[in-house]
Amino acid sequence: MLTPEQIFSFLAAALLITVSPGPDNLMVLSMGMARGRRPGMVFGLGCALGCLSHTLLATVGISALISASPLAFTGLKITGGVYLIYLGLQAIRSRGMGTQQTALVEADLLKLFSKGLIANSINPKVVLFFLSFLPQFIVPEQGHVSWQTAQLGLLFTLQAVLLFGLLGYFSGAVGQWLNQRPQAGIWLDRIAGTVFITLGLRLVVG
Repeated sequence: MLTPEQIFSFLAAALLITVSPGPDNLMVLSMGMARGRRPGMVFGLGCALGCLSHTLLATVGISALISASPLAFTGLKITGGVYLIYLGLQAIRSRGMGTQQTALVEADLLKLFSKGLIANSINPKVVLFFLSFLPQFIVPEQGHVSWQTAQLGLLFTLQAVLLFGLLGYFSGAVGQWLNQRPQAGIWLDRIAGTVFITLGLRLVVG
């Protein structure tokens, strides 16, 4: 089991990293403003739970194999970038859902959750982040390195669920106020789409 010192030091670092501006934050923020409070929170939950896949990969060592293979890493990076560009184009083509279309939003919540989950899971930069970040808080002398890795990954996921949920909630509140103006909803979709496409292009060409 992790020691209290490991837990507190890890959570302090994880919280700082999660609240720092980054691709996941931008995606959750733009989704919340474009679609509303609940969609923003659901999308953020998907992004946060995507960390579980990276935890599993880091625990079994598959992430190390991916980072050691330039071809595999490049393929994953391009796939992730193309997917984000696809999400961006979908948002730009949207006609602005607005908060009044409650039934449509409810039906799309599972899709939004899946999009957030996939967008995080196939992001190779998150793979490398977990590979470089988690080992700093592992104490080999305590044994069970894989179990320590799994616990740290779970802690990171839990705090990400909390912070992304709050980000989706408050950005969604702003989005709900703006979306009561039809034209604002359309432009928010376009802004969100532009954010997704920009992040996708950075992955593909970066």
